[in-house]
Amino acid sequence: MRVLTVTFNPAIDQTVTLDRLVPGEVHRAHAVRQNAGGKGVNVASCLADWGLPVAAYGLLGSDNAASFDALLGAKRIEDRFIRIPGATRVNLKLVDAAGTTDINLDGIAIDLGRAEMVAATIGEAAQAEDIVVLAGSLPPGCPPDTYAALTHRLSAKGCRVVLDTSGLPLKCALEGSVLPRVIKPNRHELAQFLGRDLPDGAALVAAAQALQTRGVGLVVVSMGEDGALFVSREGALCARLAIGRLASTVGAGDAMVAGIVAALAEGASLERTARLATAFAVAKLGMAGPNLPDLASVEALAAEVVIAPATGGEALGEALSAGEQ
Repeated sequence: MRVLTVTFNPAIDQTVTLDRLVPGEVHRAHAVRQNAGGKGVNVASCLADWGLPVAAYGLLGSDNAASFDALLGAKRIEDRFIRIPGATRVNLKLVDAAGTTDINLDGIAIDLGRAEMVAATIGEAAQAEDIVVLAGSLPPGCPPDTYAALTHRLSAKGCRVVLDTSGLPLKCALEGSVLPRVIKPNRHELAQFLGRDLPDGAALVAAAQALQTRGVGLVVVSMGEDGALFVSREGALCARLAIGRLASTVGAGDAMVAGIVAALAEGASLERTARLATAFAVAKLGMAGPNLPDLASVEALAAEVVIAPATGGEALGEALSAGEQ
């Protein structure tokens, strides 16, 4: 069993720390840092910190690949990226006391041939029981059903597909004939896919359970400070953990995906999955960049995660709603 991540649209995350973000005003930054990123890259980075061998696939602009080369080399992540002419996009993260404001660019426009090149490379490399993480947005020119087609192709080989995307790529994947093994939308992304509001915990649980019944093995819905909802055939759980020292929120959702993958790799129960995924996300909040602290610290956090089990949507909905008040 191996872990492979796929990032069609990586990014260099430039995080700028300010006192206060005021539209239309001139600001002076307190700190600026750049990290090689993109959802799949962040997942691979956290998994490498956890000690799992991982290979990273996708497309990289050759003009500014140095930070990716450094990250992949330092963490011994197998570099299977295809270099293409141009520069990988730079996404801006503006951090102040109110939170993080994201300014994300589209990425390098590609043609169908390059999209198929990545799909063919991962399709040839993946084997039965491998965990393949399809993560992030798709660059201009990449067909919106790319993840749906890859899910079908990889599932036919016996791979376990973990999907973390949004918008039309998520819609195409969830309307395909073969569904991913795991999805991790946030609350807004799930509501956007469904085309309706999810006003309370009961509605959120019902939506996740409907997807699980349709064939998604594990549905994880992240809810920020309210924790996350985990739904599988084992049942439904809400997991929460108080946030300690906050270094950066950038990549916290990707760290949660990495925790889910780590749990899949060990054949974990639903509760262990919820604990580990939540611990990964909170542990990453204390680190700058897509990094985890030492394993003992993550395991200690996992033991502290508060789990709210429920036998049905109504009971769990009450637990979730209580966290929203």
